Formats: sequence, C-alpha cells, structure tokens
Amino acid sequence: MKCKLMYCLLVVSSVSFNAFADDKKAITKIIAGIEYGWENGDGKPFRENYLDFDGARYIESGGQNEGLDDLVMHHVEPEKDALEYLELDFSNIEINVENNFAWALADTRVKGKVRKSQREFDKKGYQTFLFRKVNDQWKVIHTHSSTRDYKPKKHSH
Repeated sequence: MKCKLMYCLLVVSSVSFNAFADDKKAITKIIAGIEYGWENGDGKPFRENYLDFDGARYIESGGQNEGLDDLVMHHVEPEKDALEYLELDFSNIEINVENNFAWALADTRVKGKVRKSQREFDKKGYQTFLFRKVNDQWKVIHTHSSTRDYKPKKHSH
C-alpha cells in the first residue's frame, strides 16, 4: 500500500512539475513576442497575447496606456515611424505561477534613436508582467515598466 501511495505522489508531482514547465515555456514565448513587437512596431503579438478588457492599463516610466487599442495604436505602432531603431532586451526573467495567475519580472535594457531629433537613448530598469489563464491560454493582463538612464559602473584600478 505504501508503494502505491508513493507512486501516486510521484506521478502527481511530476504532472504538476510538467504543467509548471509548460506554463513557463508559454509565458517565456509570450515575453519574446512582446520584445519582438516593441522592436518592430508590430501590434500583432500584443493583440494575440493580451487580454483586452475594460479597465486594462499598461504603465511605462510614468506614462500609461488605457486599453489594448491605446497601447497598440498610440504607442507600439507609432514608434516604428518615430524611432530610427529600437533594441529591447528582457533578461533574468523570473516567472511565478499560482493556478490560473502568473507574474514575471525581468531586467530591461532599451536603446534607440529618435528620428526627428537624432537623440539616442540607453536605459535600463525592470518590467513586471501579470498573466491570467483564460481558456487554457496565458494572457497578459497588466504590464509595468520602469527604466532610467543606463550608467555603467566605473571600475577603479
């Protein structure tokens, strides 16, 4: 009897571990799509992976977009024309999953050049993503980004 119980516990824990691994993989793929969307001024990854609901807000360095259309049409897509280039890197991504809710934290580095003024920027900071599982699909329900000018540490000799 003990062996059967231990076997059942092993099966249950491996199933939940596999589900967690699948969730992490799906969320990592969504974050990669968001990175691609920002860099290329492409709203498609946002429309596919964000849950469009009344009251949705996406916050970035003191500003916010209200709703998915506002984010895509007034932020993501216009940057394609406003910027000569945009490089975005999410790294050290930490994903946490609790049932049908998940959140991810990422280090952020963003570089670009404004076409009109030729001003270049280089910023680093952090990004938070909140997710909800809807019909077995992870959807972004909120993002918050905070960055500041990148200042490399000076090494003393």
